[in-house]
Amino acid sequence: MKDVNPALSYAYRKSVPQYKKNDSYDAQCVARVAINELNKLPDAMSEDMYWTLSQLVNRRANLKTHHIRLKNQLHEQVCVAYPSYKQFFQDIGRPTALYFWEHYPSPRLLRGKTVEELAEELIPVSHNQFSTRKCQIILDAVKADGDTTRDYQPERDEITRGLVKDVRHYVEQLEAVDKSIADFLPRFECPLNTIQGVSDTTVAKLLSEIGDIRRFPNADKVANYAGIAPVNFSSAGKGDDKHSKQGNRRLQGTIYFLAIQMIQLSSKGLPRNPAFYAYYQRQLARGKTKPQALILISRRLISIIYGMLKNKTEYVMPKVQDNLG
Repeated sequence: MKDVNPALSYAYRKSVPQYKKNDSYDAQCVARVAINELNKLPDAMSEDMYWTLSQLVNRRANLKTHHIRLKNQLHEQVCVAYPSYKQFFQDIGRPTALYFWEHYPSPRLLRGKTVEELAEELIPVSHNQFSTRKCQIILDAVKADGDTTRDYQPERDEITRGLVKDVRHYVEQLEAVDKSIADFLPRFECPLNTIQGVSDTTVAKLLSEIGDIRRFPNADKVANYAGIAPVNFSSAGKGDDKHSKQGNRRLQGTIYFLAIQMIQLSSKGLPRNPAFYAYYQRQLARGKTKPQALILISRRLISIIYGMLKNKTEYVMPKVQDNLG
């Protein structure tokens, strides 16, 4: 059984004289690609633990999308009642913020509240992360905003409270699926989380797209599958290598995001991965653009990931003087 990338069948569909788009012709395009490219296609993943992991990853992505949408809706309500709320709650969806919006969806409910009373209420909720000073900032910001009460304010407040409950629900669902992923990953005996900065979620995304590494004979095949390996366009000996647009976009995006993480600097100015950071700086010095340098890092990461999965070996941070040169 082979894995046919949708981009390949789409390219075949566009190449025929008369463009068609229906289920039966889509199936014919997939069949044509499978016949013509059989030896180049990777083996398909069977419905085993990799398929189950991919379902967990997809569910997490869907939950995250709904969670963000609800936070945006909550922002629409809160920014009317509290125009300056960013002064005291940078993240509208944090537990302390959600508690505040639930109990004080509009400033009218804060009337008569002293700093000490508000602090006594919020500090335990925040597990002592909140302070009396922050409560003073809240009351000062509310006073500076003036009267923000609108018509039908009680009904507006109920909308805010309802959104708070919805956001909490999705937070709980995300925590549950994250736990399921964390509990499921040991079955794969995967060493990828030994790479600094690689979380269980990132490991799950990689494994769900790559599948059983044995279906790829070498790292080049994985790079081709991800669409990270450059494609040569040439004629009469002249041409150039260009970025492929036919790879697995989800895998490509995960690797590219990981490449960005590898060159990030901490608050103290220290690189997360000194070897990758030094390699990145050398590529920039050679005239590469930042996106081009990140693609090169992505390709290096694929080789590392392939070797780690193939040999079940942990990641060893290379010394900068002996790095990826």
